[in-house]
Amino acid sequence: MAKKKEQDNTQQNPLTGMETGAGAAMNEGTEPNKTGGRKKIKKDEDIAPVGVQSGMAAAQPKRGRPRKTDDTEIGGAAREVMVKSKRGRQDQATSAESTTAQGETKPKRSRSAKSATLQQEAQEVGLSTTPAPVVEQPRQEQTGPVYYDISRLSEFDVYLFREGRHFNLYEKLGSHLMERQGTQGAYFAVWAPNAEQVSVMGDFNSWNRESHQLQARADNSGIWEGFIPDVQAGMLYKYHIRSRYHMYHVEKSDPFALRREKPPQTASVVHEFRHTWQDQNWLAQRKSRHGQPQPYAVYEMHVGSWRRKPEDNNRPLTYRELAEELPAYVKDLGFTHVEFMPVMYHPFSGSWGYQITGYFAAASLYGSPEDLMYLIDALHREGIGVIMDWVPSHFPSDEHGLAYFDGTHLFEHADPRKGYHPDWNSYIFNYGRNEVRSFLISNALFWLDKYHVDGLRVDAVASMLYLDYSRKHDEWIPNEFGGRENLEAISLLKDFNEAVHTQFPETLTIAEESTAWPQVTGKVADGGLGFDMKWMMGWMHDTLTYFSKDPIYRRHHQGDITFSIIYAFSERFMLPLSHDEVVHGKGSLIRKMPGDEWQAFANLRALYTYMYAHPGAKLLFMGGELAQSAEWNHDSSLDWHLLQYGNHAGIQQLIRALNHIYQQEPALYGKAFDPAGFEWIDYNDAHNSVISFLRKGERPEEQLLVVCNFTPGVHDNYRLGVPTGGNWLEVFNSDDSLFGGSNFHNHGTLQAIPDSFHGHDYSIVLKLPPMAVVYFKYQPQQG
Repeated sequence: MAKKKEQDNTQQNPLTGMETGAGAAMNEGTEPNKTGGRKKIKKDEDIAPVGVQSGMAAAQPKRGRPRKTDDTEIGGAAREVMVKSKRGRQDQATSAESTTAQGETKPKRSRSAKSATLQQEAQEVGLSTTPAPVVEQPRQEQTGPVYYDISRLSEFDVYLFREGRHFNLYEKLGSHLMERQGTQGAYFAVWAPNAEQVSVMGDFNSWNRESHQLQARADNSGIWEGFIPDVQAGMLYKYHIRSRYHMYHVEKSDPFALRREKPPQTASVVHEFRHTWQDQNWLAQRKSRHGQPQPYAVYEMHVGSWRRKPEDNNRPLTYRELAEELPAYVKDLGFTHVEFMPVMYHPFSGSWGYQITGYFAAASLYGSPEDLMYLIDALHREGIGVIMDWVPSHFPSDEHGLAYFDGTHLFEHADPRKGYHPDWNSYIFNYGRNEVRSFLISNALFWLDKYHVDGLRVDAVASMLYLDYSRKHDEWIPNEFGGRENLEAISLLKDFNEAVHTQFPETLTIAEESTAWPQVTGKVADGGLGFDMKWMMGWMHDTLTYFSKDPIYRRHHQGDITFSIIYAFSERFMLPLSHDEVVHGKGSLIRKMPGDEWQAFANLRALYTYMYAHPGAKLLFMGGELAQSAEWNHDSSLDWHLLQYGNHAGIQQLIRALNHIYQQEPALYGKAFDPAGFEWIDYNDAHNSVISFLRKGERPEEQLLVVCNFTPGVHDNYRLGVPTGGNWLEVFNSDDSLFGGSNFHNHGTLQAIPDSFHGHDYSIVLKLPPMAVVYFKYQPQQG
């Protein structure tokens, strides 16, 4: 993952003195402006200063005087109140160290998300699963009605939340349209354990910070809640939070909001999903295929730059406009899945969605939540699965977001050695806090549940696993055993995978993990992390390094192209040619290829054809199928006009044909993660830069012989050993004129003769086209 840094709107946290917002990076190492420059504020000793930056910066937080505590004993049965006290004062922590918030406990690492046992567990611990009224606290004046005798939370909900095992919090917290005694309105609930007062402010009360105050539950859960009548769908709101500490108060978006305003506005929107799904056939097929070998050809894309409307101020397509074009396009090219770069709400488009402030809200720039559902539905109806990027590794510092939520480091670690991400100038979730674990896993399941998503690709897993990731030796804290492994993050990832595979067993989890961490795709019961697949980052790096070299030098680098097979079956790998390889000055794929125009395009055709023959699932970033000339730019459309040129149209046709043969030939996917599905013929012909291998299916007649010639030289009589007698038929050739090649083919069948070679009893003689990869299919002898 690569994330672009924003360049304006710097602001400063008045409590910590740390810079936040889009311009923080600009000010690093610069002299302060002497007129109206940044003024440093003395930092509290208990709050470590961290210079961070993220998405769209909000207004500076406003200071407020501390509110006095009312120590009156909590009253009896809840009832309607028209006036309200300075509520919510819970048992105060003993020191400023309570900025780590109430209720922090070690995660329960051994428990899985088996929802069938929850009712029984509730009975065992003596907790009710029925939502009960919240006990009313003393009252003082307010101008709007809030009712506290209605709740969506039971005792057992709170128990699971505090244990880190409540995985459908989106049904409980946030805003929910409800009815109370015949009156329509909205129920609000938010976790802010270190708040002294929480109010709902919005267009329904002219953004009054005091008029509609929520009440803290009496169970010390830190949850504030209340029912406000006459609030309707579409109304805007935020929480005004007054902290117990440092006279801090702030306006926050709802962490569980289902919808957000369009950026740069940041208010939450009261919303209720109203999409009628029409993908029942897809879901049934997904279930029937579960556990069976199947091809995975993934088209990675950024929603905002796939195609734009130049006649309409170059705006991106909406979700519904994409639904009219994308499914047919992806189906025509033969991809099995689309992977969306994050479509959760993010205030700055330059982050590409990786700096999220609204984890439960679809990116509103492209339409409503129902519009995104409509797009996913349309893809499913065309038989195309949907994978979404999910980002539990970090979050931005925007004031309206999760950072410093209730005047304490609630969602993030207080210590910057664990809570600050040096690569992306953002905050790291506190994976050891059980309530945060419930938040994150609930969010993952939310997209599988409410949006029918077929898989989650988890971003930046390596940064979660290692406490010293991108840190100097004195900038990190060892774990309790003195090691560098982040035990809390490891536990979270295991719980996440178990929860997903328990509640949505037909869906996928994919790790972007770039290290040699063992058993990323191993079962949790066997000590693994539990992912279904892992991006094969080493293959991507080595392969692109090899192909970027002039063919005359490739003989000296044969190991770069063969090394991946040594570890190809150590995990269940997906081969990515992702967005990370075509940004930040790396150039497009076609621009990485050496030689003149003919050689560059022949190299790219060979690269793709080799990739589809290599063991593992496949992923290609949008534009790769066009041989996009320019480096990817999130503010621009793909260069669709290139398809008027033969070489570019040929690359698109090549991808279409590769996806077809990939799904047609079981040898290419049936044993993609099994060493029994691969056998080298020859990897030693470095002099000619040729490699050859077999891909195998369940039956001998399914096997394919793959021969790769990575130089522009033609070999007319190239001899290869084969395991058995019979014939071999050329079924794919990247040098075909249909793809822009020189049309150098092996016509007819090649008969294996009983002449041993390469350790086999039989051999064949074939023609090797220039800078090309050729597939031959085995045909057993008749009779």
